[in-house]
Amino acid sequence: MSLSLTDLAQAVQRGDLVPYLGPGVLFDVRDTSSGEPMPALSDDLIIAMNNGRPMAPKLMWEFPRAAMNVELKRGRGAVNRFLDQLYGQRQWTRAALHDWLAAAAPPYVIDINRDTQLQDSYAERPHTLIRGIARVGGTDYRFKLHVYDGEAYREVDQSSVDPQLPMLFKPLGSPRPDATYIASDADFVDYITELMGGFGLPKFLKEHRVGRQYLFLGMRFTRDTERMVMSDIIYAAGEPAGYALIPEPTEKELRFCEKKGIEVIGADLEDFLEQAAAHEDGLVPPAYEVGC
Repeated sequence: MSLSLTDLAQAVQRGDLVPYLGPGVLFDVRDTSSGEPMPALSDDLIIAMNNGRPMAPKLMWEFPRAAMNVELKRGRGAVNRFLDQLYGQRQWTRAALHDWLAAAAPPYVIDINRDTQLQDSYAERPHTLIRGIARVGGTDYRFKLHVYDGEAYREVDQSSVDPQLPMLFKPLGSPRPDATYIASDADFVDYITELMGGFGLPKFLKEHRVGRQYLFLGMRFTRDTERMVMSDIIYAAGEPAGYALIPEPTEKELRFCEKKGIEVIGADLEDFLEQAAAHEDGLVPPAYEVGC
């Protein structure tokens, strides 16, 4: 049975649905100085990485492919420096969805973006930060764990994590507390391989995800890389696996979601935020209420 947007918002607040954030949740984020939109979608990231110019058509297909091209020509550090500068050094306005999450405070959030807005949303709350890593030596695992005590992060091992703390899972990394990213094709090959092999997630998270249901926000299912990452992360999901807000979904997206047990709802983030605000007075700041 289909759920209303209000039902979905309330389920996120209760912890019954796990928010899974795609690039679209950053649609309203702007540079505080220039007003330029934050590059988040694949094409925008590629153009930003290439100094404002499109790359060759075969490279424009997907950011990991373009990042691989830059890595081969200028080294892996060039890609990481671009992401550091973009997400770690520039100042950005807040996303409406992230302000809603800050107020709703769900106990588990997955965010495939590389920015810090989700971490900022939990800056007043102790939490566990799980981030993906790739092509590293000295460990069999493909994740880093940090615990935030309300003031600072400290790195911990799996045995030291308090399972009662909120969990923020950023599989593609972030610049804080130390920069780590999954960006190029080579990164994704290594990371997805270890996800499939069971080394991409800590034990406590693999146990926590069993039977969970998800709400996909700002997430499209048109690119294979993002679909593969998502499929492995939500392994052992409940029935249905979740709900995806996709205005005007493609046939490819509908087939994929049906295969994965995900119900597609033809609505966008603004619809979702409007309904959440209408039924949760004070939860969403007035500046973000649709129509204001």
